[in-house]
Amino acid sequence: MNPSLKDILFLDIETVGCVEKYDQLNERLKTQWARKAAFFKREEGQTDEDLFYEKAGIYAEFGKIVVIAIGKYIENEKGELSLRTKYFAEHDEKRLLTDFKSAIEKLDPSTKLCAHNGKEFDFPYMSRRMLVNDIALPNLLDLAGRRPWEIPHLDTMELWKFGDYKHYTSLDLLTAIFQIPSSKGSMDGSMVSKVYYGEKELTKIAFYCVGDVVAIAQLYLKMKGQPIIPDSNIIRTN
Repeated sequence: MNPSLKDILFLDIETVGCVEKYDQLNERLKTQWARKAAFFKREEGQTDEDLFYEKAGIYAEFGKIVVIAIGKYIENEKGELSLRTKYFAEHDEKRLLTDFKSAIEKLDPSTKLCAHNGKEFDFPYMSRRMLVNDIALPNLLDLAGRRPWEIPHLDTMELWKFGDYKHYTSLDLLTAIFQIPSSKGSMDGSMVSKVYYGEKELTKIAFYCVGDVVAIAQLYLKMKGQPIIPDSNIIRTN
């Protein structure tokens, strides 16, 4: 395996509002949500409750993680580059995060985490939710006192920016221009909350999340000038 591809753990998370119904929030959190929602652009007649259903999952203070998917490059028995994926899916967020932490603490100390827009969303969101759940941060997420070059995080969106910090490009667009098979099946990110609370389909969300991890790993290969991995070499362990 190319040494530059070793010890990278690709990941993606799926999040929803911390409660199914707005009126399940305690009064303190309702007050805090109203303060945050005051800064949102809203359509005519749109209430704080409407905005909670639409946006709460984006914010670690008002959301929770329901799925974390991971992927790692390996070599198969033929010596071909392959990708092994796994997901963690739980209604109990503390158990989910504890299981994920246990898994990444077994990795080689040189491991780096890689996500799309991970530095602005996935990594800080996981860290905040771990602290809310009284879980000590694992080394891969504990950045206190580290110099920028010591932080073990990669971000495919940042790699695509090439220093252009005002530029946002979605994973879906990048997979399209690089002709990587789409991770999108019968759902997209805007549907996660509805599928979770409405359809009670956690496994469906997990499969969708794994699809994004595969897409990120394939995109990283293209950014390194490498061919993508054929689907026959993608090993889904659950």
